[in-house]
Amino acid sequence: MEIISSGKTENQAGLLFNRLVKRFRHLRKWAKRIETNAFRLYDRDIPEIPLVLDLYEDAVSGAFFKRPFDTDDEVWLEAMRTSISRVIGINENHIFLKERRQMKQRQNTASQYAKISTKGFYRDVRETDLTFRVNLSDYLDTGLFLDARKKRALIRAESEGKRVLNLFAYTGSLSVCAAKGGARQVDSVDLSKTYLDWGKINFAVNGLGESDSYSFIQSDVGAFLNQAAKKNKRWDIIILDPPSFSNSKKTKYTLDIRRDYIGLVHKCLALLDSGGALWFSSNAKGLKVDSTAFPGFTIKDMGKELVDEDFRGKRMPVCCKLTASLRSL
Repeated sequence: MEIISSGKTENQAGLLFNRLVKRFRHLRKWAKRIETNAFRLYDRDIPEIPLVLDLYEDAVSGAFFKRPFDTDDEVWLEAMRTSISRVIGINENHIFLKERRQMKQRQNTASQYAKISTKGFYRDVRETDLTFRVNLSDYLDTGLFLDARKKRALIRAESEGKRVLNLFAYTGSLSVCAAKGGARQVDSVDLSKTYLDWGKINFAVNGLGESDSYSFIQSDVGAFLNQAAKKNKRWDIIILDPPSFSNSKKTKYTLDIRRDYIGLVHKCLALLDSGGALWFSSNAKGLKVDSTAFPGFTIKDMGKELVDEDFRGKRMPVCCKLTASLRSL
């Protein structure tokens, strides 16, 4: 392994500084125009600086990946924090960099969602008139996926008067969008009570009080879909955004979305009412949706429509919208 010198660390800190100056100058003007205070600032733009940095107004939450050389991570990270702080003009204590590792399929995925800190550093993300509470310090993910910004807007625009089911709801941001879009029913399903409680907070900060129209259901998604089918339940919009892989101890099976997505999608399609739509998204690398697996349904690739300015040129999650073909109605 190459042993990186302090001089090389300083050089990389300078490279990062220069790159961030250009990105920050451009993106903060764009963010102001679209009325948001959070955006992707940097995403491994320089190969030898494998950082992902998201700006949340006066703070940064990001990740660092294993580098192809041996060094003192803390010394290197401190140099990177200094560059970030200088560009944005924020306190280094407001910069949270967490190590992100490749998930091995046989590894228990609980660690991916476990708390890694108890600092409780929160911020509110604005997207036009919407607000989402994020935690920058305590988990690998903050509670909001910035690359789904345009998807949130589209689902909001389509939800008026609809019954919406949000599966693997996480912190409920898409449920908030559906509710603010005028959905008459929004059901959020997740196995984690922590995330469902977080979703309730997101509803509250958006002025969406408790209502019989909004439900937060703690359940394994597979079990929920089986029960819903037995009860002949139907929804107009179903949102399916599963993890790429999960072997949670709370379930009796392992979910590998590359292997299991066809069966999962079929279960959702069976619960769509006439004229309904399924939004299926996945961040699984290499996943390609097989259109021949869903006869009678039109599949629209939404990928290009969802790329925002801060994610141009970056790998985006697979996202497609399935609706019943006219010939099958």
